Amino acid sequence: MCASLLVVSACIPADSQIPRVGGMAIEYPAVTLAGDTVTLASLRGEVVLLNLWATWCVPCRTETPYLQDLYEEYGPRGFQIVGISLDTGDASNQVEAFVEEYGVTYTILHDPQMRGMELYQVPGLPATFMIDREGVIRWIRYGPIQEGDPDFLGALEELL
Repeated sequence: MCASLLVVSACIPADSQIPRVGGMAIEYPAVTLAGDTVTLASLRGEVVLLNLWATWCVPCRTETPYLQDLYEEYGPRGFQIVGISLDTGDASNQVEAFVEEYGVTYTILHDPQMRGMELYQVPGLPATFMIDREGVIRWIRYGPIQEGDPDFLGALEELL
């Protein structure tokens, strides 16, 4: 048992922060499809749903229409969704096609180096972090958000 724990902890860089509910969101600049850089700090004052995803991820494709519906419903109350595509390499065309196919109007960024996987210690996609207006993580989900999830909706209502 101890050897297993040592191996697991050895995989996490000693200087890295582990995202947790109640901790500050880790700064994570990424670029829009137009090439502009967006940071989480620039969104302070808004409730932010940070969603890490990829075009090839089937659960990501399943949850995207629900995320779009949420954005349309709650956006006027100060709710922002930042979807960061972790498609590697020069996948901008695939990301643009995905955005068009799903009618996504919330902020989409691209991280072709997949830095978000390490920064946010993500075991798989999708991974979602709800961040309050002061930049504190208030809710985490590894895996897709199911439509009507009462835990998710309760956390969202509480923050708004």
